[in-house]
Amino acid sequence: MAPLAHTSSDHLSQGLLLLWVLLGTGLCHTDAETKGFGQDAGTSSPMAMGTAQPMEGNYSDITQKCWDYFVYLMRNVTASELCEWKVIRRPYSDLQLCLELWADRLNYSYPNALAEQYIFQSHHRYFHNCTLEHPVYFDPPEDVLLAMIIAPICLIPFLVTLVIWRSKDGKAQA
Repeated sequence: MAPLAHTSSDHLSQGLLLLWVLLGTGLCHTDAETKGFGQDAGTSSPMAMGTAQPMEGNYSDITQKCWDYFVYLMRNVTASELCEWKVIRRPYSDLQLCLELWADRLNYSYPNALAEQYIFQSHHRYFHNCTLEHPVYFDPPEDVLLAMIIAPICLIPFLVTLVIWRSKDGKAQA
């Protein structure tokens, strides 16, 4: 985990996030869309998968609150803004930070399957229509690449020969 430069506002927002997670203040609204993983997406909360150990149970409960807080923050993001990093950076980073911080505090490994499920679910639910603005370029096929490499290499001896031949021809005429 790379060290982060923290400002006083980072500490304040982290403290508020942790306080909210610990106390469960109910900041998020309780309609069906924000209870756990959206039933509209046909998925359930990752904590419903398998049986949980006591430590895993605590982490599962806390990660659910991290998810609920993320959904709360995302409720103000319009569909046209979902792919703009400037807009979604804070909620997405808060979700990741919350999952990582609580895993660390509970001596639970990170990344872990439950945290990955929440991250994947956030992508599936909110960011599935985001594409890259710039096309991704791939290497050309090997035969084209080989021709592009060999052509200049073969051209060099020809050009050297041509220069030497023309320079000898010029000296004879002078």
